[in-house]
Amino acid sequence: MESDCRIPVACCRPRVLLLHALFWGLVSLRVFGAALLSEEKTTVKPAVAPCWLLENFVVLEECDRCSDFNAKTQSVCRQTGYVERVNCTKTSRQEYKSCRSALMEEHLFWKFEAAMLALTVVFAVLVVIRQRWLDRLASEKVRRQIESI
Repeated sequence: MESDCRIPVACCRPRVLLLHALFWGLVSLRVFGAALLSEEKTTVKPAVAPCWLLENFVVLEECDRCSDFNAKTQSVCRQTGYVERVNCTKTSRQEYKSCRSALMEEHLFWKFEAAMLALTVVFAVLVVIRQRWLDRLASEKVRRQIESI
């Protein structure tokens, strides 16, 4: 009578079991270590929220590209490369807010469209090539069947 065990006998050797335990132990240490490190990084004291998140604001200067110097020094410029100056209504504070430029959005849209068009062409060519290959195989099979008669 055969055993219902689906684990091969070769996998139950002590050396293999030890290697599996070592491998999974290292994997779990890596995962839990990364989780602990990410917890330590997130426990940094929270920054003060900008006023435009908490209250209404008026845009003083429209969305404009950051200068090279500002892009390196201001954290607001690092997010999108564009910034607008806003005035918060309650506190009357003027702050800079990261924004997305219409020109940047248009460029991203056309890049996306070009990528989709290129993928469409590539996969259309692949479909045509595969269909021709399958047609050739079917023709050869029919030819062999006819020759065998």
